[in-house]
Amino acid sequence: MPEIARIRPAEDTDERGTLTGLLDFLRATVELKATGLTDEQAFAHPVHPSALTPGGIVKHLTGVERFWFAIDFAGQDVEWPWTEEDPHGCFPIEPGDTIDGVLAAYRAECARSREITAAASLDERAHSEGMTFTLRYALAHLIEETARHLGHLDLLRESTDGLVGE
Repeated sequence: MPEIARIRPAEDTDERGTLTGLLDFLRATVELKATGLTDEQAFAHPVHPSALTPGGIVKHLTGVERFWFAIDFAGQDVEWPWTEEDPHGCFPIEPGDTIDGVLAAYRAECARSREITAAASLDERAHSEGMTFTLRYALAHLIEETARHLGHLDLLRESTDGLVGE
């Protein structure tokens, strides 16, 4: 199991350091919450009647990272993260998914997002057609999106195996 570096962000840094530090802290917490689960636990539905699973949340956050940073902000020609049948990435689990594979994809997408955000100014506008948001907005949105789903992941993890905290 890989060691997860979860570093509390500096409280006295500049705007970029605050935004990226908070987002990286939440990203690491997502990994921490999902690491150590078996595939069966990661894809179970411990909170009924919810369809949410820990692995599904990590898959959704992977798509959100790609959508906001690589596709909409950077305008990269990369694979769309969701299907036409599920255009908003509503946490699908596919045959053959494993928690290790889902976490590896999340780490890779976060790394791509970090490269994109490091190369742009906070005032830079999105490059995809019809998009007008700034990198500042995208970072703030991903902080909100990651934190919201991390709350779900907290509840699911506790319901699955009792792990709490972090």
